[in-house]
Amino acid sequence: MGVGGELELRPALQRIVDTAASLTGARYAALGVLDPEHRRITELFTHGPTGPERDRTGEPPGGPAGLIGELLRDPRPLAPEDPTGDPRSPGVPGGPPRTHTFLGVPVRVGGEVFGHLYLTERRGGPFDDEDLALVTVLASQAGIAVGNARLYETARRRERWIEGAAAVTTALLSGRSADDALTTVAEQARILAGAAAGVVLQPTEEGGMEIVAASTRDDPEGLVGTTILPGSPVLVQLLGGEPVFIEDSATDPRMTTQVRSRFGPSMMLPLQSGGRLIGTLALPRRRGDAAYTAVEQSLASRFAAHAALALLLADAQHDRERLAVYEDRDRIARDLHDLVVQRLFATEMMLESTRRRAAGEEGTQALIGRAVDELDSTIQEVRTAIFALQQPPADAPTTFRGRVLRETRGAAVLLGFSPSVRFTGPVDALVREPLEGRLLAELRGALAAAHRRAGVSRIEVTVDVTATLPDGGDGVRLLVRDDGAREDGGPGTVFAWEADRRAGAGPEAPDTP
Repeated sequence: MGVGGELELRPALQRIVDTAASLTGARYAALGVLDPEHRRITELFTHGPTGPERDRTGEPPGGPAGLIGELLRDPRPLAPEDPTGDPRSPGVPGGPPRTHTFLGVPVRVGGEVFGHLYLTERRGGPFDDEDLALVTVLASQAGIAVGNARLYETARRRERWIEGAAAVTTALLSGRSADDALTTVAEQARILAGAAAGVVLQPTEEGGMEIVAASTRDDPEGLVGTTILPGSPVLVQLLGGEPVFIEDSATDPRMTTQVRSRFGPSMMLPLQSGGRLIGTLALPRRRGDAAYTAVEQSLASRFAAHAALALLLADAQHDRERLAVYEDRDRIARDLHDLVVQRLFATEMMLESTRRRAAGEEGTQALIGRAVDELDSTIQEVRTAIFALQQPPADAPTTFRGRVLRETRGAAVLLGFSPSVRFTGPVDALVREPLEGRLLAELRGALAAAHRRAGVSRIEVTVDVTATLPDGGDGVRLLVRDDGAREDGGPGTVFAWEADRRAGAGPEAPDTP
């Protein structure tokens, strides 16, 4: 009853050992937990031996030899009358190197051998039939207790994995960037699996896989950027969406990366949902750590599937948000074009008509002329704003007009205000490389020079592809005006640059300063 009261597995195993020693009067007791696949002792719980005695004993025998090997081959109660003369007796796990009395009983959980209970050095003489009966009953009850503790531990572990998966979903849907999302998946999986590292790999264009996100207990240096080259045996399973379980990364021939020597047991799980492979989640442990159990592999595989779905949902949500932004920008652009520009143009036409009717009044004509010029300039700037709204904010511009706007937006960060930009003529159709590159370089230099001048609060940029050069040729003119102080003390500075449009067809056409 006392053994069955423990819900935690490790305390339950230790209590089984202590109880067995107390019931039989054994000086030394041990419970060896078996690896079900390799039939060897992987963990030992002891009662009685001191530190020096453990040191003299060394590693517990877990091979085919001795009394321990006999129990491994034939898991039935074993109680030799004289262990000292038994050729199968090399010593008992956790006890003295040589024993005078011995009792071994298997502990079964659900019909399978979980481990063996070893007792030695009974006070008062050899173990008798009553001791054997007591320990056999105890082993039977211990099997039930171990089964219950396993179920409890599995339930708690499953609960932690579910909570971790929910935390990943919440974090991903909160709007984090793609890199942060992958790092979140790697970190949560590492913590839940008790791994030394959690890494996410994604397919490369060459057909391999590259680590793009990593979370480790120590310094992750050297992990991110590590590539599994095409042709690696493990890639066939990974790219096919199959999990890979490895007992020792350092010695497994399927592992070819340089960092494999740092790790031991590992599992590599596909991040896929709906037939789409996003990448692979790898969870390596340190060398010498326990291998992953079947339960851990199952829980981690479900976590990977859940994380992949969360990544797809986060990506879809990001796309929807971007689409909503684009739709809103398009609506604003349409409103500006259909309402603002049209009204400004109508007002300009009315002023132009008024100026013609006031032909005899020079002052009125000049005033109306300036108003018309201002309206024309405003229309150009509004059209420039419409064009900027129609460009995806995160994408690199693909047109000459977009690249000019990108330069002025970049300068606005240093200037503290946005320069106004005006285009005259079909700039995207008439400006080509190498003329485009030279004009952008001149614009960049003019904006930098304006930033260095004192008192600049306004900059006007004009790109005119309908300009006529002094020799009568068709040209491109760049004007950058600012209201800063000139070296001679005058107000305002103008930077002007011209080039023949034929420069777009080859580098032989000279610039005109």
